[in-house]
Amino acid sequence: MTTIFQTPPRRSRPKLQDVSLANGPLLLLKSIRGFSSNRSLLWLATVPLALFGLGIFNLSAHASDLPELNAAFLANNLWLLIATILVIFMNAGFAMVEAGMCRSKNAVNILAKNLFVFALAVTSYWFIGYSIMYGGSLAEGWLYFGGLFFDPTVTAETVADAGLVPTVDFLFQSAFAGTAATIVSGLVAERVKFGEFVVFALILTAFIYPISGSWQWNGGWLAELGFIDFAGSSIVHSVGAWAGLVGAMLLGPRIGKFIEGKPQAMPGHNMAIATLGALILWIGWYGFNPGSQLAMDQWVPYVAVTTTLAAAGGAIGATVISTITSGKPDLTMIINGILAGLVSITAGCANLTMLGSWLAGLVGGVIVVFSVAALDAAEIDDPVGAFSVHGVCGVWGTLVVGIWGFDIQGDGSALGFLVGGGFNQFFVQALGCAAYAIWTLITCWITWSVIGGLFGGIRVSEDEEVLGLDIGEHGMEAYPDFVTSK
Repeated sequence: MTTIFQTPPRRSRPKLQDVSLANGPLLLLKSIRGFSSNRSLLWLATVPLALFGLGIFNLSAHASDLPELNAAFLANNLWLLIATILVIFMNAGFAMVEAGMCRSKNAVNILAKNLFVFALAVTSYWFIGYSIMYGGSLAEGWLYFGGLFFDPTVTAETVADAGLVPTVDFLFQSAFAGTAATIVSGLVAERVKFGEFVVFALILTAFIYPISGSWQWNGGWLAELGFIDFAGSSIVHSVGAWAGLVGAMLLGPRIGKFIEGKPQAMPGHNMAIATLGALILWIGWYGFNPGSQLAMDQWVPYVAVTTTLAAAGGAIGATVISTITSGKPDLTMIINGILAGLVSITAGCANLTMLGSWLAGLVGGVIVVFSVAALDAAEIDDPVGAFSVHGVCGVWGTLVVGIWGFDIQGDGSALGFLVGGGFNQFFVQALGCAAYAIWTLITCWITWSVIGGLFGGIRVSEDEEVLGLDIGEHGMEAYPDFVTSK
């Protein structure tokens, strides 16, 4: 006798259109992979509770009687908000320059890194970085901390003194933190794992950058010595560049970049995008430098002019030198020359004359051409010239304050040794450059090494690199109608 086992009838799953409005969201969640079990839904239910608790913890602002908002208070905060938007928009410029100067098979990966890194930077800087950079002193001059998050309370004194609203100041400073992390992306482009880069960016913006930034911008030991870095040639740009250099050296060069010690050309796939990115960065720098005045006063347009002249000088210097060395003007060098000029003026935009600003940019444009060649000679692969622009010219921009700088917004006295100010300021500037280099090299080497050890290396596989990170890391292509494996 044969027994027939009948499969019990499968319970039909109700359709979304057939359920009530109250049951619809639950059914929708269960249809998503990973949320079908009750345990998953239980964990999901804790999210609103956690966010509610976090909100109560972070909501330290309280109602208070504020005086009438005066014109200076409104102007200062409105200007800083506009400057913040300009600096945030620089992320688009960085993404375009990097993507355009790299190969098409890695375009999605580069765009994803540049877009996502700002979200990471804002989050980590909000959670702890801002508090480390501008909190109360733990080790006088060296380490600060003010608790998690920040207090958004607006006081009567802030309004009366035309001060900055804490939330506006946070936004502006977080945009700078994002810039430091974005610079790293260019140095490790086309071969770093996406996840490992994400972890590094979190640590950089949460701890490494804020600690060193506090040495100057929170009245730390460098500020006490008289170190000048108005908008961050060293604090932002060189820190990002040193961090990226360590990553580039640990990663090694891209496959095929050096053959028998000789650098091979790996042309960027879209110079139109790279050019547009450079112009966006130039415009964004008007938030970076003039915004660092932290007030809407008579010096904002002066800083904007010095910034413009330095960018112009950098473009001219790089174009002339690249034409002399290669026989024809190189567009990539014109782009990097503009950026080199902008980085070269970032520390001294309020301390250089207009002629001095143009000359600082001009020298930066010359330096960047030779620096790119020097890195190639050392077999260090920097796909977009990020270290030459932000690292080498970041150091140059910091030092030039001690060479031909003036206390323009103060008593007008000379600071640089070429203009009669002696060597004291130059030595302080050099000490600051060395401090940021040593701090970043050591901490980032440890960070990159630990991340690599925990996650099985920081570089993608050879097959993935040859195929392109767009497919290997993201499963998509920037240009699906074209062959992107070369």
